[in-house]
Amino acid sequence: MELRHLRYFVAVAEEGNVTTAALRRLHTAQPSLSRQLKDLEEEVGADLLIRNARGVELTPAGVAFLEQARLALSHAAEAVAAARRAARPPKESFTVGFLTGQEVDWLPGITEVLRDELPKLEFKVTSLQSPALADALQRGEVDAGILRVEPRPDLRYEVVAQEPLLVIMPSGHRLASQGEIDPSDLAGETFIGYSDVPHVLRDAVAVYLAKHGVAIHPRYKLDDYGTGLTLVTSTGGITLLPAYVEPLLPWSVVGRRLKGVQPTIDIALGYRADNSSPALGTLLANLTQLKVWGPRGARRK
Repeated sequence: MELRHLRYFVAVAEEGNVTTAALRRLHTAQPSLSRQLKDLEEEVGADLLIRNARGVELTPAGVAFLEQARLALSHAAEAVAAARRAARPPKESFTVGFLTGQEVDWLPGITEVLRDELPKLEFKVTSLQSPALADALQRGEVDAGILRVEPRPDLRYEVVAQEPLLVIMPSGHRLASQGEIDPSDLAGETFIGYSDVPHVLRDAVAVYLAKHGVAIHPRYKLDDYGTGLTLVTSTGGITLLPAYVEPLLPWSVVGRRLKGVQPTIDIALGYRADNSSPALGTLLANLTQLKVWGPRGARRK
Protein backbone atom coordinates (compact mmCIF):
# COMPACT_ATOMS: atom_id res chain seq x y z
CA MET A 1 0.00 0.00 0.00
CA GLU A 2 1.40 3.38 -1.01
CA LEU A 3 0.72 6.85 0.35
CA ARG A 4 -0.84 7.85 -2.96
CA HIS A 5 -3.57 5.24 -2.40
CA LEU A 6 -4.38 6.88 0.93
CA ARG A 7 -4.44 10.35 -0.65
CA TYR A 8 -6.75 9.12 -3.41
CA PHE A 9 -9.15 7.51 -0.95
CA VAL A 10 -9.27 10.55 1.37
CA ALA A 11 -9.92 12.89 -1.56
CA VAL A 12 -12.79 10.75 -2.86
CA ALA A 13 -14.28 10.31 0.61
CA GLU A 14 -14.21 14.06 1.27
CA GLU A 15 -15.56 15.04 -2.14
CA GLY A 16 -18.17 12.27 -2.20
CA ASN A 17 -17.62 11.81 -5.91
CA VAL A 18 -14.89 10.06 -7.90
CA THR A 19 -15.06 12.39 -10.90
CA THR A 20 -14.98 15.54 -8.77
CA ALA A 21 -12.03 14.25 -6.75
CA ALA A 22 -10.16 13.31 -9.92
CA LEU A 23 -10.62 16.71 -11.53
CA ARG A 24 -10.49 19.14 -8.59
CA ARG A 25 -8.23 17.51 -6.05
CA LEU A 26 -6.01 14.96 -7.75
CA HIS A 27 -5.74 16.25 -11.32
CA THR A 28 -5.89 12.76 -12.77
CA ALA A 29 -8.25 10.85 -15.04
CA GLN A 30 -11.40 9.36 -13.49
CA PRO A 31 -10.88 5.81 -14.90
CA SER A 32 -7.35 5.71 -13.50
CA LEU A 33 -8.59 6.86 -10.08
CA SER A 34 -11.33 4.20 -10.07
CA ARG A 35 -8.72 1.49 -10.75
CA GLN A 36 -6.53 2.77 -7.92
CA LEU A 37 -9.47 2.67 -5.50
CA LYS A 38 -10.33 -0.88 -6.61
CA ASP A 39 -6.72 -1.94 -6.03
CA LEU A 40 -6.85 -0.39 -2.56
CA GLU A 41 -10.03 -2.27 -1.63
CA GLU A 42 -8.50 -5.53 -2.81
CA GLU A 43 -5.40 -4.93 -0.69
CA VAL A 44 -7.48 -3.99 2.37
CA GLY A 45 -9.77 -6.96 1.80
CA ALA A 46 -13.00 -5.03 2.28
CA ASP A 47 -15.32 -2.71 0.37
CA LEU A 48 -14.61 0.86 1.40
CA LEU A 49 -17.01 2.72 -0.92
CA ILE A 50 -20.55 2.25 -2.17
CA ARG A 51 -20.99 3.61 -5.69
CA ASN A 52 -24.38 5.05 -6.63
CA ALA A 53 -25.90 7.54 -9.05
CA ARG A 54 -25.12 10.50 -6.75
CA GLY A 55 -21.48 9.57 -6.18
CA VAL A 56 -19.99 7.45 -3.41
CA GLU A 57 -20.71 6.71 0.23
CA LEU A 58 -18.46 5.15 2.83
CA THR A 59 -19.10 1.66 4.09
CA PRO A 60 -18.54 1.01 7.82
CA ALA A 61 -15.12 -0.31 6.84
CA GLY A 62 -14.54 2.87 4.83
CA VAL A 63 -15.41 5.09 7.82
CA ALA A 64 -12.88 3.26 9.99
CA PHE A 65 -10.25 3.33 7.23
CA LEU A 66 -10.72 7.07 6.59
CA GLU A 67 -9.75 8.06 10.13
CA GLN A 68 -6.55 6.03 10.03
CA ALA A 69 -5.72 7.13 6.48
CA ARG A 70 -5.88 10.78 7.51
CA LEU A 71 -3.68 10.04 10.52
CA ALA A 72 -1.13 8.22 8.36
CA LEU A 73 -0.97 11.09 5.88
CA SER A 74 -0.54 13.56 8.72
CA HIS A 75 2.36 11.53 10.16
CA ALA A 76 3.96 11.31 6.73
CA ALA A 77 3.73 15.08 6.23
CA GLU A 78 5.26 15.70 9.65
CA ALA A 79 8.09 13.28 8.86
CA VAL A 80 8.90 15.27 5.72
CA ALA A 81 8.75 18.57 7.64
CA ALA A 82 11.03 17.20 10.39
CA ALA A 83 13.58 16.06 7.82
CA ARG A 84 13.56 19.45 6.11
CA ARG A 85 14.00 21.24 9.44
CA ALA A 86 16.93 18.99 10.30
CA ALA A 87 18.52 19.62 6.91
CA ARG A 88 18.45 23.41 7.39
CA PRO A 89 20.42 24.96 10.27
CA PRO A 90 18.08 26.94 12.53
CA LYS A 91 18.26 30.71 12.19
CA GLU A 92 19.42 32.85 15.08
CA SER A 93 16.45 34.48 16.79
CA PHE A 94 16.79 38.22 17.30
CA THR A 95 14.05 40.25 18.98
CA VAL A 96 13.89 44.04 18.97
CA GLY A 97 11.54 45.85 21.33
CA PHE A 98 10.20 49.39 21.08
CA LEU A 99 8.68 51.78 23.52
CA THR A 100 5.09 51.84 22.29
CA GLY A 101 4.73 54.50 19.61
CA GLN A 102 8.41 54.59 18.62
CA GLU A 103 8.32 51.72 16.11
CA VAL A 104 7.49 53.95 13.14
CA ASP A 105 10.62 56.06 13.71
CA TRP A 106 13.21 53.49 14.65
CA LEU A 107 12.29 50.22 12.92
CA PRO A 108 13.32 51.44 9.42
CA GLY A 109 16.70 52.50 10.77
CA ILE A 110 17.28 49.21 12.56
CA THR A 111 16.35 47.12 9.52
CA GLU A 112 18.62 49.32 7.39
CA VAL A 113 21.56 48.73 9.75
CA LEU A 114 20.80 44.97 9.83
CA ARG A 115 20.02 44.60 6.10
CA ASP A 116 22.89 42.13 5.57
CA GLU A 117 22.00 40.19 8.73
CA LEU A 118 18.24 39.85 8.23
CA PRO A 119 18.31 36.88 5.80
CA LYS A 120 20.15 34.90 8.48
CA LEU A 121 17.83 35.91 11.32
CA GLU A 122 14.46 34.96 12.68
CA PHE A 123 13.68 38.64 13.23
CA LYS A 124 10.95 39.52 15.74
CA VAL A 125 9.48 42.87 16.82
CA THR A 126 7.56 43.66 19.99
CA SER A 127 6.08 46.81 21.53
CA LEU A 128 5.87 47.51 25.27
CA GLN A 129 5.84 50.36 27.74
CA SER A 130 9.35 51.36 28.79
CA PRO A 131 9.53 49.67 32.24
CA ALA A 132 8.06 46.44 30.85
CA LEU A 133 10.50 46.52 27.95
CA ALA A 134 13.42 46.94 30.35
CA ASP A 135 12.18 43.89 32.29
CA ALA A 136 11.97 41.88 29.05
CA LEU A 137 15.55 42.88 28.20
CA GLN A 138 16.67 41.89 31.68
CA ARG A 139 15.03 38.44 31.32
CA GLY A 140 16.64 37.92 27.92
CA GLU A 141 13.30 37.84 26.07
CA VAL A 142 14.33 40.87 23.98
CA ASP A 143 17.81 41.34 22.53
CA ALA A 144 17.74 45.10 21.92
CA GLY A 145 15.25 47.80 22.77
CA ILE A 146 14.53 51.45 22.06
CA LEU A 147 13.33 52.81 25.40
CA ARG A 148 13.97 55.18 28.30
CA VAL A 149 17.03 54.61 30.45
CA GLU A 150 15.46 52.27 33.01
CA PRO A 151 18.03 51.14 35.59
CA ARG A 152 18.22 47.34 35.70
CA PRO A 153 21.01 44.95 36.70
CA ASP A 154 23.12 43.82 33.74
CA LEU A 155 21.52 46.28 31.30
CA ARG A 156 23.52 48.81 29.35
CA TYR A 157 22.25 51.82 27.45
CA GLU A 158 23.53 53.86 24.54
CA VAL A 159 21.63 57.15 24.25
CA VAL A 160 20.53 57.66 20.64
CA ALA A 161 18.30 60.74 20.96
CA GLN A 162 16.93 63.39 23.29
CA GLU A 163 13.20 63.78 22.83
CA PRO A 164 11.51 67.08 23.79
CA LEU A 165 8.57 67.13 26.17
CA LEU A 166 5.37 68.87 25.11
CA VAL A 167 2.54 70.46 27.05
CA ILE A 168 -0.51 68.33 26.30
CA MET A 169 -3.89 70.02 26.81
CA PRO A 170 -7.48 70.10 25.52
CA SER A 171 -7.92 71.92 22.19
CA GLY A 172 -10.16 74.47 23.93
CA HIS A 173 -7.73 75.21 26.78
CA ARG A 174 -6.86 78.87 27.37
CA LEU A 175 -3.18 78.16 26.59
CA ALA A 176 -3.88 76.28 23.35
CA SER A 177 -3.84 79.47 21.28
CA GLN A 178 -0.18 80.11 22.16
CA GLY A 179 2.56 78.75 19.92
CA GLU A 180 4.85 78.12 22.89
CA ILE A 181 4.04 77.88 26.58
CA ASP A 182 5.94 79.76 29.24
CA PRO A 183 6.68 77.27 32.06
CA SER A 184 5.35 79.78 34.61
CA ASP A 185 1.91 79.45 32.97
CA LEU A 186 1.71 75.86 34.20
CA ALA A 187 1.38 77.00 37.81
CA GLY A 188 -2.18 76.85 39.06
CA GLU A 189 -3.40 74.60 36.24
CA THR A 190 -5.03 71.23 36.85
CA PHE A 191 -1.93 69.12 36.34
CA ILE A 192 -1.94 65.42 35.59
CA GLY A 193 1.07 63.87 37.25
CA TYR A 194 2.70 60.46 36.98
CA SER A 195 2.47 57.18 38.85
CA ASP A 196 5.54 55.15 39.80
CA VAL A 197 5.40 53.27 36.47
CA PRO A 198 6.73 56.03 34.14
CA HIS A 199 9.27 57.08 36.75
CA VAL A 200 11.88 58.25 34.23
CA LEU A 201 9.37 60.69 32.73
CA ARG A 202 8.15 61.67 36.20
CA ASP A 203 11.69 62.50 37.35
CA ALA A 204 12.51 64.47 34.18
CA VAL A 205 9.40 66.62 34.58
CA ALA A 206 10.09 67.17 38.29
CA VAL A 207 13.64 68.38 37.56
CA TYR A 208 12.42 70.75 34.83
CA LEU A 209 9.62 72.28 36.91
CA ALA A 210 11.87 72.69 39.94
CA LYS A 211 14.49 74.44 37.78
CA HIS A 212 11.86 76.99 36.73
CA GLY A 213 10.38 77.40 40.19
CA VAL A 214 7.00 75.99 39.17
CA ALA A 215 5.10 74.18 41.90
CA ILE A 216 2.38 71.76 40.84
CA HIS A 217 -0.02 69.67 42.87
CA PRO A 218 -1.22 66.79 40.69
CA ARG A 219 -4.84 65.79 41.21
CA TYR A 220 -4.56 62.83 38.87
CA LYS A 221 -1.78 60.44 37.83
CA LEU A 222 -1.15 58.65 34.55
CA ASP A 223 0.51 55.27 33.92
CA ASP A 224 1.01 55.63 30.18
CA TYR A 225 0.27 58.05 27.38
CA GLY A 226 -3.14 56.47 26.67
CA THR A 227 -4.25 57.07 30.24
CA GLY A 228 -2.79 60.56 30.07
CA LEU A 229 -4.79 61.53 26.97
CA THR A 230 -7.95 60.17 28.54
CA LEU A 231 -7.37 62.22 31.69
CA VAL A 232 -6.59 65.38 29.68
CA THR A 233 -9.85 64.99 27.77
CA SER A 234 -12.01 64.10 30.75
CA THR A 235 -10.64 66.55 33.32
CA GLY A 236 -9.61 69.51 31.16
CA GLY A 237 -6.19 69.32 32.77
CA ILE A 238 -2.70 69.48 31.27
CA THR A 239 0.39 67.29 31.43
CA LEU A 240 3.85 66.94 29.88
CA LEU A 241 4.49 64.02 27.54
CA PRO A 242 7.25 63.10 25.06
CA ALA A 243 6.84 64.53 21.56
CA TYR A 244 6.33 61.10 19.97
CA VAL A 245 2.70 61.20 21.13
CA GLU A 246 1.89 64.29 19.03
CA PRO A 247 0.91 62.39 15.85
CA LEU A 248 -1.30 60.16 18.01
CA LEU A 249 -3.34 62.99 19.52
CA PRO A 250 -7.09 63.09 18.80
CA TRP A 251 -8.62 66.32 17.49
CA SER A 252 -9.72 67.25 21.01
CA VAL A 253 -6.14 67.38 22.35
CA VAL A 254 -3.14 69.48 21.25
CA GLY A 255 0.56 69.62 22.06
CA ARG A 256 2.60 72.80 22.52
CA ARG A 257 6.32 73.34 23.04
CA LEU A 258 7.74 75.10 26.05
CA LYS A 259 9.59 78.39 25.74
CA GLY A 260 13.33 78.53 26.22
CA VAL A 261 15.56 75.49 26.52
CA GLN A 262 13.43 72.47 25.77
CA PRO A 263 13.08 69.84 28.47
CA THR A 264 14.08 66.48 27.01
CA ILE A 265 14.11 62.84 27.93
CA ASP A 266 16.75 60.36 26.75
CA ILE A 267 15.90 57.62 24.29
CA ALA A 268 18.43 54.79 24.34
CA LEU A 269 19.32 51.49 22.78
CA GLY A 270 19.18 49.06 25.69
CA TYR A 271 20.70 45.57 25.81
CA ARG A 272 22.11 42.99 28.20
CA ALA A 273 25.82 43.29 28.78
CA ASP A 274 26.29 39.52 28.30
CA ASN A 275 24.37 39.26 25.02
CA SER A 276 26.83 37.96 22.41
CA SER A 277 24.45 38.15 19.42
CA PRO A 278 26.28 39.19 16.22
CA ALA A 279 23.21 41.20 15.20
CA LEU A 280 23.41 43.18 18.44
CA GLY A 281 27.09 43.76 17.75
CA THR A 282 26.18 45.16 14.33
CA LEU A 283 23.69 47.58 15.90
CA LEU A 284 26.19 48.78 18.48
CA ALA A 285 28.88 49.23 15.83
CA ASN A 286 26.54 51.40 13.76
CA LEU A 287 25.02 53.68 16.39
CA THR A 288 25.95 56.80 14.41
CA GLN A 289 23.96 55.54 11.44
CA LEU A 290 21.06 54.58 13.70
CA LYS A 291 20.92 57.96 15.40
CA VAL A 292 20.04 59.81 12.21
CA TRP A 293 16.61 58.16 12.22
CA GLY A 294 15.73 59.72 15.59
CA PRO A 295 12.18 60.38 16.79
CA ARG A 296 10.00 62.82 14.90
CA GLY A 297 9.99 65.21 17.82
CA ALA A 298 13.78 65.29 18.01
CA ARG A 299 14.21 65.68 14.23
CA ARG A 300 11.71 68.52 13.90
CA LYS A 301 13.45 71.89 13.55
